[in-house]
Amino acid sequence: MKVRRVVAGTAADGRSRVFQDARAPRAVEFDSVPGFAATLLWATSAHEQLAPGAPRDRTEAAGFAPGQGESVLMFVTFPPDAVMMRADFDGAAFGAEFAQKVPGLAETFEIDHPGMHTTESIDYDVVLEGEITLELDDGAQVTLRRHDVAVQHGNRHAWRNLSDKPATMLFVLMGARRAG
Repeated sequence: MKVRRVVAGTAADGRSRVFQDARAPRAVEFDSVPGFAATLLWATSAHEQLAPGAPRDRTEAAGFAPGQGESVLMFVTFPPDAVMMRADFDGAAFGAEFAQKVPGLAETFEIDHPGMHTTESIDYDVVLEGEITLELDDGAQVTLRRHDVAVQHGNRHAWRNLSDKPATMLFVLMGARRAG
């Protein structure tokens, strides 16, 4: 997914300026699942500060899931689930590719329950295009369409694209810690 990313901030002289206008550097497309793509657009550290000068780009070193106090911003395009139901689908190859291309997030997925995962984050999930189903661990399913938003608080879930068209989402994950 080729996404233009414009990064603005405050220069040393106190004036606003654009520090970067280029393609987002962490865009991945999957060979094992045609149409599946993820782009890490921005990431912050737990101790991010607003200061004069170019904002620090942490996307190259960051994982796709934030640690406590961190945040990540990403796009994900989900192909129809039917792509993974093909007779020639290789689940092991997809798992290996997912772990390599989407570190940090891949580790949150459950091997015995495909697609189910839990992150230590508060997530704002926005459907930009298409239709997707949010599945919860109790079997509840909520269909989301263009411009619908889901807010999740560290709950176990999966995304299912039950349609015949791709769905693209914008995710903002803010790392949190569990109470107790």
